[in-house]
Amino acid sequence: MLHLITGGSGSGKSMYGEKLILDSKAFHRYYVATMHPWGKEGEERVQRHQKQREGKGFETLEVYDHLELATIPSNDWEHTAVLLECMSNLVANELFDVGGFRKEILKRIHKGIQHLQDCAKDVIVVTNNVFMDGVVYEEDTMNYLRLLAQINRELAEKADRVTEVVYGIPIPIKSEDQGMEKERRFLCQINSQ
Repeated sequence: MLHLITGGSGSGKSMYGEKLILDSKAFHRYYVATMHPWGKEGEERVQRHQKQREGKGFETLEVYDHLELATIPSNDWEHTAVLLECMSNLVANELFDVGGFRKEILKRIHKGIQHLQDCAKDVIVVTNNVFMDGVVYEEDTMNYLRLLAQINRELAEKADRVTEVVYGIPIPIKSEDQGMEKERRFLCQINSQ
């Protein structure tokens, strides 16, 4: 199952993703951390997330780019779960550190997600909703935001489930048991942005 979780900064989306994996039947739990801990603020955020998952049985894999090359040690697909935290950082790393044309970056990220799905029954991808501030940024930042928006739309379309976390409250946007009509309305909404 592929589950996309979105929300604003500090919304509780990472904790929700962790809870889903802890509630699953996975014996092997991997936390794929994509954030470069740049500067004091970055280091503090990484430490906060490490403390948050302490003692929960996650094995942390730091993968800043080229997700398709990540090594998931378990050979037990049925009982393996992966939490990717977070897509926003991965997209930034792929765009600004690795580079390449937009199509190349999209291909690498989709190939990476497929790789995780090939390694684990449950893959949870956390991403940020950074599109609601209405600010127009410099061109590099706008290119990043457009790329992240495209990835988020494509993942939402592919995902079995999509959840938005608002103030710690998970709000289902798309689920396996919903009818196609609700799913189509959701996809129509995000594609019109």
